[in-house]
Amino acid sequence: MTGALFPADVLARLVSSDSGRPRLTWYDDTPGPTNGERIELSARVLTNWVAKAANLLQDDCAAGPGTTVGLDVPAHWRGVYWALATWSVGATIVLGDSAADSDVLVTTDPPTAAAHGGDALLLSLPALARAHPEAADAGGAVDEAKELSTHGDQFSPMSDPEGGDLALSSDGLDTTYADLVVLRSEWGAAPRVAVDGHLKALLATCLSAWAADGSVVAMRGSAGTDPDALARRLESEGVTLPLLPD
Repeated sequence: MTGALFPADVLARLVSSDSGRPRLTWYDDTPGPTNGERIELSARVLTNWVAKAANLLQDDCAAGPGTTVGLDVPAHWRGVYWALATWSVGATIVLGDSAADSDVLVTTDPPTAAAHGGDALLLSLPALARAHPEAADAGGAVDEAKELSTHGDQFSPMSDPEGGDLALSSDGLDTTYADLVVLRSEWGAAPRVAVDGHLKALLATCLSAWAADGSVVAMRGSAGTDPDALARRLESEGVTLPLLPD
């Protein structure tokens, strides 16, 4: 397990390599309030989001190695920083049907938040959200849009995970911290990778691309986009790898 890259190492490398370069570019093509959003996150900005979320998890939820954090969220840029925050505190991400049974739950659904017996955080997806419109139905869950900004921009973990610690549990498949970051030599150096898939696929793509000093163009709902418009988007974004399947 010696020499394995952890997500925190990958993020630190991005900051030291070029903190201002776009590392995650997000397009939302799904119907609804987030349709048409384009978000661009540099390593510096991404680290800021991760630090705030990690501080919330560590300070307010006492999350650390051994804690499970359920991510009941779609493949979305907000899901990426919550995943990185979970790994920053050394906890375990749970995806799928078991997410709601986790010690801490991050969800976009107010009734699900209300039904959770532990720490629950209600997530708003719109980029400019300042409060969740249905927070009153979430049974006292933390309204992330209101509370996250109150947490610090720097994060220092109280405990670091070991390589053999569980980093991700999804659909009965477990991944340790030592096996989480997959290096893909076939992608080459500094790839710009396009992806539209579920959250697990998005996270895996981000970690592999960033480990190679690359970047990601992530989309949600691109299957409903005009093929010619999608091709123009990928060309304008300088994508070096074609759209990865789900």
